[in-house]
Amino acid sequence: MLASQLQVSGSDPPRTRTMQNGTFSSYSWIDFMFSVVGVCTFLLDWGCDLWVAREFYCNRDFFWFGVLVGLMVLSSVVVQMFSWFWFQYDRKLPGFGSGSESVLCGDRGRIFCLLHVLQLGFLFRHVSAIRQGFRVWWRKEGGSEYAVYLTHDLSMLRLIETFCESAPQLILMIYVMLRTNKAKTVQFVSVAASTTSIAWMVVDYHRSLRAFLPDKAKQRWGSSLIYFLWNLLLIGPRLAALALFSSVLPGFIALHFALLWLVFFIWAWRQRTDFMDSAAGEWLYRSTVGLIWYFSWFNVAEGRTRSRSLIYHSFIIVDGVVLLVTWWFYRDPVGAEPYALVLLLALPLTYLLGLLLKAFYYCCFHPKLWRPADGQSRLPDDLPDADVSLRDFSIQDQAPSCQLLNKRMARLAANFYTKQPVVLLAVKDLEGKDGLLLLPR
Repeated sequence: MLASQLQVSGSDPPRTRTMQNGTFSSYSWIDFMFSVVGVCTFLLDWGCDLWVAREFYCNRDFFWFGVLVGLMVLSSVVVQMFSWFWFQYDRKLPGFGSGSESVLCGDRGRIFCLLHVLQLGFLFRHVSAIRQGFRVWWRKEGGSEYAVYLTHDLSMLRLIETFCESAPQLILMIYVMLRTNKAKTVQFVSVAASTTSIAWMVVDYHRSLRAFLPDKAKQRWGSSLIYFLWNLLLIGPRLAALALFSSVLPGFIALHFALLWLVFFIWAWRQRTDFMDSAAGEWLYRSTVGLIWYFSWFNVAEGRTRSRSLIYHSFIIVDGVVLLVTWWFYRDPVGAEPYALVLLLALPLTYLLGLLLKAFYYCCFHPKLWRPADGQSRLPDDLPDADVSLRDFSIQDQAPSCQLLNKRMARLAANFYTKQPVVLLAVKDLEGKDGLLLLPR
């Protein structure tokens, strides 16, 4: 019997299904490059933050200094909490939690805890991913599945860090330039660094999602370009509208954020997300989703994706119109004269163009996944990552090999690449071992 056949578990009689394109890509030099560029953008962004903070402090702009430092601390704490939760979940994974050759800190959990307390856990994950990737790509050693697993976690952590720190900081810098009606070199550098961080996050996150497609090769880089463009055209006007509103009513931007965050948090809770493996972690995730939704759409649950997206964008359009109209009536007619009318017309049109590109992407580039028929079983939702693996069979040597599956990113990919509730299909290999599989329709 061929080793490339899988037995699909379910209530129906066992059947065999040939796994033609059902393998996940192995670690490559492109993955290594993404890891290196990711840590470089992270360090550049933080270096610019420290530079801007120093300038604010030296110029005795203590309020702006406090806001910037607060954003940096909040972002770092949130990212470290996610990293620590995931470390706790992954300690039982083979090669992650024990032995001298473990990917992370092995049995030295106290050291890893100290790194997170010192706000160095995220940076350490970058170093671990680069180290593991170098061993796999350059030295041709084993452990490709661990390197891929780490890069997927880093992609999600970059997404969280970007919307917790880079996006708010970009609003702050635009606000400062509008309020002072001038821009310093350090502010331009900060804006460029934040924009670069957001742009890189979009590309890196989409690449991580594509990695879970069995037919990944069929989704070419053109899809990533369209994905990047529509995200840029949607996020940019949103950030600009928030910055313009804060420039005329700075005392109300915090209230605006608090009210919208509460609405988004309740909405995320109502969708019954199951991204984390603990109750505390899930509440942290829902809180973070509420923050991300303040800036951009992020699908977090199965089913009715189109309806939720329409509701979200309709709400954001109405909110954006209110922000722009408020800014228009409270603006300085003299100081804002060179750009006021242009922004009032360009920002809504840019957002609408982004929506059109998004529709074009979903119509022409977005792959659709096959939904398991009713009655086919799935792995339990509370199955820890330690028990999740993908049995991948090589057609070349007909020998089975075990690959780890990052269940967290697999769920996000499942939510993204389908119009119906689906995705994590429970399968059994010929040896009777459980696994998860994403199948194209």
